[in-house]
Amino acid sequence: MFEHSLELAHISVDDPQLPNTLTHRLGERAPKRITVLGNLDILRRPLTALFCSVKCPGDLILRTYDLAQALRQAGVAVISGFHSPMERECLTILLRGTQPVVVCPARSIKRMRMRIEHRKPLEEGRLLFLSPFTEADRRVTRETALYRNRIVAALAERVVVAYAEPNGKTETFCREILGWGKPLYTVESDANAHLIELGAQAMTPAQMILHLNTAPRMTTEQDDPI
Repeated sequence: MFEHSLELAHISVDDPQLPNTLTHRLGERAPKRITVLGNLDILRRPLTALFCSVKCPGDLILRTYDLAQALRQAGVAVISGFHSPMERECLTILLRGTQPVVVCPARSIKRMRMRIEHRKPLEEGRLLFLSPFTEADRRVTRETALYRNRIVAALAERVVVAYAEPNGKTETFCREILGWGKPLYTVESDANAHLIELGAQAMTPAQMILHLNTAPRMTTEQDDPI
């Protein structure tokens, strides 16, 4: 068991403490090592990835708040970059709960400034910061954000996209996730009709929690690499 620490640690991607989903899913694109801060044991939990485009329609803002609260109340372990405004709001809600959370910035975490609201969950062992980037990657770019998103999705058993702007980067990424055969869910709304057409399953927050808690766990055999 990995003892959580408030000190940075560098872990080889083939370390047995890590799940093999990164190398299984990303193949040669998998990072050679990752930098972590917090409780690495969280990665042994079934993780739900959460994404949302920067721009989010008004009705979906409210429904995404409801989704975050439902995830918190159900104790669902969530992984995300928590970069877009709506994702950051979800992180605030999730940190008020007791379930594990994994934060994956799209840059190095070596010089990351620790926020006050992160200290308690870190000390309690329910928060993990994870980054595949080196100290040289100090700024978020389009390329690091996309690579981070792939890391997040690869580590998760299922992916929830609250909203993806039509023809935007998140919608393009949704096509990639569906190509992996990874379960993809979205919040029920007319604004997400394009995601439903792609193959995402639309549900209300309550339906989604019920489904996430009862769906069988995926294995690496089921989750075949592209």
